[in-house]
Formats: sequence, structure tokens, C-alpha cells
Amino acid sequence: MPVGVPVPWPTATPPAGWLQCNGATFTKEQYPVLARVYPTLRLPDLRGEFIRGWDDGRKIDEGRKLLSWQKGTLVGGHDDNDSSLDISYMSNGNNIDYGGDKVFAGNYRSDYLWYAILGGTNSRAKAELNGAFFNITRPRNIAFNYIVRAA
Repeated sequence: MPVGVPVPWPTATPPAGWLQCNGATFTKEQYPVLARVYPTLRLPDLRGEFIRGWDDGRKIDEGRKLLSWQKGTLVGGHDDNDSSLDISYMSNGNNIDYGGDKVFAGNYRSDYLWYAILGGTNSRAKAELNGAFFNITRPRNIAFNYIVRAA
């Protein structure tokens, strides 16, 4: 296994010679081969993240750079009528409306949907329904500890 390749690991503690992908910094003197893979001398922070394949010109996810982070998005469905729902961002639950964007909603029973972790920690979005739907944006998953071989 090459140095620097993220590997899912089933325990909290990596084996000897491996490091957790937690955004930690390291020096070129500590791990010269790892420094060639991660020239910023910082490991990727994969805690709570999914890894996505790089677009590399395919035009599925244009403009992405290797090792770049991307926030989540709501995946629309139904009839492509983006006037069906208005999402408003409210910071820290303080009910301060910072504006919204038309997106797709879902066939839910209530007049409002509340989603956590759209834009960051402690953020919520208010969704006013008018008949469309959201597709699921977080696939089923199992948590593993991503680690990399350091040397």
C-alpha cells in the first residue's frame, strides 16, 4: 500500500506507522515520503466526510481540484420545478433570515422542514413546501476511521 492512501480502519487507534486523517500537520523531516504526497504538510481531515472521485475533465463536477472540500447540496427531484420550495438559511437557530434559494422539497406532512448541518455547525434551513420533494442527500453509511500510511 503506497504512503498517503486513505484507508478505512475499524478502530479509533491507527496501527504503528499509520496516522489518522484528521487535518493534523507534520514536518518533512518526520515523514519525507508523506510530504511528497501532501506538500502542504497537512493531512486531509476526513472525519465525518465522504470521499468523492475526482472529475478530471469528465464535466460531472467541473472545477474541483484534488483534495478540495465541498459542502453538501440538496438533491432535487419530482418535476424540475424549482419554484416549489424556498430554503432560508438561519444562523445558529436565531431565526435571522439571510435569504433563500428556490430548491425542491418533498411530500412531507408538515408545512416546514428542518434540516441540520446544511451550511455548518448549528445551522438550520427552513423549507416551505409546495408539492415537490427532496431526494435523500446522505446515503446509508457505516463510520470508519480513515488513516494513511505515514512511512
